Amino acid sequence: MRPLLLILAALAVVVALAWRHWTHRVVRERHRIEDALKHLFDQEYRGRHASLTSLKGTLHLPDGPVLALVARMQALDLVRARGQEFDLTPEGERLALQVVRAHRLLERYFADEARLPLSQVHAAAERHEHSLSAEAANRLAADLGHPTVDPHGDPIPSREGDVPPAVGVPATSWTPETTGRIVHLEDEPPISFAQIVAEGLRVGQTVRVIERTPTRVVLTDGENEYRFAPAVAANVFLAPAPAHTAAAGVVRLPDLPDHVLAEITGLDDRCQGFSRRRMMDLGFTDGARIEPILRTFAGDPRAYRIRGTVVAVRRDQAEHVIVRPLDTATRGLA
Repeated sequence: MRPLLLILAALAVVVALAWRHWTHRVVRERHRIEDALKHLFDQEYRGRHASLTSLKGTLHLPDGPVLALVARMQALDLVRARGQEFDLTPEGERLALQVVRAHRLLERYFADEARLPLSQVHAAAERHEHSLSAEAANRLAADLGHPTVDPHGDPIPSREGDVPPAVGVPATSWTPETTGRIVHLEDEPPISFAQIVAEGLRVGQTVRVIERTPTRVVLTDGENEYRFAPAVAANVFLAPAPAHTAAAGVVRLPDLPDHVLAEITGLDDRCQGFSRRRMMDLGFTDGARIEPILRTFAGDPRAYRIRGTVVAVRRDQAEHVIVRPLDTATRGLA
């Protein structure tokens, strides 16, 4: 009897290991398919087409596994081949939008609520996007206040799958000496994105291209200059600055001098989700009067009087608040 029990126990272990191995392969294939669909969607959204070469670079796989993956996606009617290039089918686009929506919502969460450095949010979102169901993504969107863009400036697809068209052109194509607003920071390749983040550029920032040569591109925000190789500058996308950013006399809250009364004209697009709701709950809404009254020895956080109370706000939060200083006559009426 004992040998039979040992045989059954060994068989159970073999079956468990085989099941685990099969499950791992299924999950790995699903993740690779979703990563490939996300890449195809991004390429089509930017007006390009995915190819075997671009898929190899994105998935970090050799020719054989990529060819097998493409064949599998074709069998599932997710992609169609056009020579050496690939397009999404309607079903492929539907699934791609789900993954893209999950990824960008997670990036928003990790940036705004977990407060991860911008250079880390993409990798964190990639680790969790495959386990976020459509229903969970909808709940996360509601909790975040239905944000419209991710921290890199990419639009977040709606639950219905609607995505606004891409805006902005690379800084390498921007008209010199023309003011523009950064609307997108491309996070691939990571080494270029890391340099952009290290220099301090951010989505929503207003800049001008003051030099553009075959060897470098120089941007300025009026105070600082940012020098990049053209290959790096091509990852910075600019669009015409909105009226409230370009208007004379309008500044960001950290630039408002102490004891100068101002009127809030809005919160910029980078302030999303819980962070936006918290700021609005504190009274940072259009038309509110605000005055800096105290700063710590280090200068951060800073205390402001707003709507009859005093609140302390960190500089990175105050950066999202756009204000118009009021003249002396108007201050007397406050």
